[in-house]
Amino acid sequence: MIDSAVPVYVVDDDPSMREALESLLRSAGARVCTFATAHEFLETPRPDEPSCLILDVELPGLSGLDLQRELVKSNCALPIVFLSGHADIPISVQAMKAGAVEFLTKPFRGVELLDAVQQAVQRYRPGSGRSPGSGSIIGADSSLMHVLELVKSVAPTGSTVLLRGETGTGKEVIARAIHEGSTRSRRDFVKVNCAAIPTGLLESELFGHERGAFTGAVAQRIGRFERASGGTLFLDEIGDIPRELQPKLLRVLQEQEFERLGATRTIQADVRLVAATNCDLEAMVADGGFRRDLYYRLNVFPITLPPLRERRRDIPALAWHFTERIARSMQKRIDTIPESTMDALCAHDWPGNVRELENTIERAVILSSGPALEVAPAELAPKSAVRPQAPATLVEAEREAIRRALDETHWRIGGMNGAADRLGMKRTTLQSRIRKLGLERPSA
Repeated sequence: MIDSAVPVYVVDDDPSMREALESLLRSAGARVCTFATAHEFLETPRPDEPSCLILDVELPGLSGLDLQRELVKSNCALPIVFLSGHADIPISVQAMKAGAVEFLTKPFRGVELLDAVQQAVQRYRPGSGRSPGSGSIIGADSSLMHVLELVKSVAPTGSTVLLRGETGTGKEVIARAIHEGSTRSRRDFVKVNCAAIPTGLLESELFGHERGAFTGAVAQRIGRFERASGGTLFLDEIGDIPRELQPKLLRVLQEQEFERLGATRTIQADVRLVAATNCDLEAMVADGGFRRDLYYRLNVFPITLPPLRERRRDIPALAWHFTERIARSMQKRIDTIPESTMDALCAHDWPGNVRELENTIERAVILSSGPALEVAPAELAPKSAVRPQAPATLVEAEREAIRRALDETHWRIGGMNGAADRLGMKRTTLQSRIRKLGLERPSA
């Protein structure tokens, strides 16, 4: 979801495109204002500084690039996402050098645009012009203070950092704090969720591609490593990066260079890398799912984030922070958290950590009818009911999941609703994993 505290502006002379963009952005939670021309945008009073400007390159009168130059002259540090009907590489390079967040060619994927807007929104903070960093980290528990001391030590060095911790512990927030404390803070912080991008597209997403490099590559694409040049690249869920792509990532870390897909020219990678995972990488190395040499290259400076259940004293501050921010965005007044509610929040184990707490508070704000925050009792189950015993390692977890699927399908591996289908694997992959894990069909 996009933060709705500040609006997103769209300038495009195509009415159907404006309508489509407005619908897409509103569905993601953004407040949207649209304009048909650059002059209309400049002449319309704007009570709030926009978090992001989505700007068509080819506009009547004043072009998108001209508008960008006008904004730069007026010292308006406004993140811009450019849209163009043509894959014009010189124009895209010119736009990126002038500070654009992204340059997308029409037609584009909705997820690409929303990701670019999210990056722009993170750059904007009313009154500060800064993206979130250590100043936005809520809490005073000693375990969190230890993490922030490590961040303070490593941020200026440029060393690769590996963030470890459960889902929802705030790894991206810590990654941004590292970026802001570095000499690269004036350049981009670019993030990639390795688990959210299909395997076949991840290499192009990271390294880019040339036109014609593969079927569907109708234009050159600049990858995330190039986008992050001079700045920081945050690779979230690094444990999900495909095995076949790991050697290329290792080469970037070792040689600081790469090539786009389908290209012969080598590009220097002036990037500071921060990676994050909730996986047991050591177990994956032992099992052959993750390269040992890549693991050592990533694990230069590891930082482990504590789960929320180990820093309960921070829950009241976090609860108030989320309540005030979410209530303000929904234009609701909530100025009380009853003592019984706060006690229940503090007693809960929060297996989803800070993210789960934030989602719980958001639902509570929506359902609260008065000035007191109302949290449904069902939201806060007893601790014993929310933390089932987990397998000791990822290998054991995988073995258990595969064994369960095989048992439930009576060891029917292929076909519709077979074990491979249930697990989302190819039949040959599942057969290989069965052999690797030493699973045997029980005798009749």
